[in-house]
Amino acid sequence: MGRQARKAANLSLDEGLVSQARELKINISRAAEDGIAKAIKAERERLWRIENADAIRLENEYVKKHGLPLAKYRQF
Repeated sequence: MGRQARKAANLSLDEGLVSQARELKINISRAAEDGIAKAIKAERERLWRIENADAIRLENEYVKKHGLPLAKYRQF
């Protein structure tokens, strides 16, 4: 994977967490970046579910009423 551009950011973190991370030699910047990436992914997924709730509901209703399309071809 190529190097990503970095931007400095000031963060206020729990003192105990910072202390433990340092003791365990955890890269705090990378750990924060990983946590932010996970939070972004979770929020995008949440928003997608909200934006597509009607389509999901309609599809579920269709399957409930008509069964799975191509179900006769399932091998399990």
